[in-house]
Amino acid sequence: MARQKMQKCTECGEHCLSTKCPTCGGFAKAAAPMKWSPEDKRAHLRRQLEGVEEPGWSESLPTLPPKKSE
Repeated sequence: MARQKMQKCTECGEHCLSTKCPTCGGFAKAAAPMKWSPEDKRAHLRRQLEGVEEPGWSESLPTLPPKKSE
């Protein structure tokens, strides 16, 4: 089961409570991001898991394409 109950189908956009859409049979994912708290007691563990504190981490992030000049 998903980490939160409300799901949204990636194909038709229908809302449901399971990860399989009852309307089209497509895959449904979380309708909204998980709640975040500034008092998150496990944030340091998440940063270690993602490698945020390692040098070179920021270079691995995706970038936007350059803006076309008019």
